[in-house]
Amino acid sequence: MTEEEIFNKIAELIADNFQLDKDKITMDTNFTKDLDADSIDLVEFIMQLEDEFGAEIPDEDAENIATVGDAVKYIKAHQG
Repeated sequence: MTEEEIFNKIAELIADNFQLDKDKITMDTNFTKDLDADSIDLVEFIMQLEDEFGAEIPDEDAENIATVGDAVKYIKAHQG
């Protein structure tokens, strides 16, 4: 899967979860600052990423995912 394909899937998940226009989401979009996500939102979103991409994301890795770009890079590096 390319970085662009991963980004598009993640952007769709974010648009659904945070009621946001997909076109407003960039690699620099920050989950807490730009999307007002709290810790529960983030846990639920990480679980969706795991389901969507079939990846296990340990808590210590999840803590380092602050932006959409971080999520894309993580999935790209850990895809089966």
